Amino acid sequence: MATWDWQVFCKNTIDGDVVPRCFGSGGDITYLDWMLSAWGWTLSVALLALVVALLVGSLMGILRTTPSRLLVGIGNVWTELFRNIPLLVQIFLWYHVLPALVPPLKGVPSFVLVVLGLGFFTSARIAEQVRAGIESLPRGQRYAGLAMGLTLAQTYRYVLLPRAFRIVIPPLTSESMNIIKNSSVAFAVSIAELTQFAMQAQEETSRGIEIYLAVTGLYFVSAFTINRIAHFIEQRVQVPGMLGGGK
Repeated sequence: MATWDWQVFCKNTIDGDVVPRCFGSGGDITYLDWMLSAWGWTLSVALLALVVALLVGSLMGILRTTPSRLLVGIGNVWTELFRNIPLLVQIFLWYHVLPALVPPLKGVPSFVLVVLGLGFFTSARIAEQVRAGIESLPRGQRYAGLAMGLTLAQTYRYVLLPRAFRIVIPPLTSESMNIIKNSSVAFAVSIAELTQFAMQAQEETSRGIEIYLAVTGLYFVSAFTINRIAHFIEQRVQVPGMLGGGK
């Protein structure tokens, strides 16, 4: 029967000695220090990629609902391109292929390339959700805005988008949670995030059960926190009587 050794997180990563209070000092680093640092990298990749995904995905979703065939085509091409190529392949393209084709990218840190790759991949999914949210609204709202003298851009800004985004908050919550989990692909390009920490720490300590359970717990805490924050926002902005909202 396997024995548990949670003290592994208090061990020095250099010589394996146990460090009092589990946090290193004077240049010493424990596995707990390393794991928390990796958690920070995971959250940084995920949150920055989420910002990119929300901005680009919202724009592409809006373009796909405009009267312009050209803009609709641009939005459709973007969405189909990024959602039909596996995420890991896209990360490798950003890291290995694009810098060879675009020399200025050779000086861009791998962290930035992963954020862009993950952000653009997720933006395709968000674009589809934003498009569906806008198209679920009665067409009369668009016509009413234009009839009142608003430009098309003003109609989107003041009439359509405020209501559409209330509709798509639940699927956006799922995408926000997914981006936490998908950030694990960053290990493939040597970003020191949680998955890479788990793989290396397990090899060094041979304590895979403790290492992977701890990392799993941090992924769960991260995703669950985003879920609760999004749920709070949904409750605050929900329109009474709209799509099952309260009376």
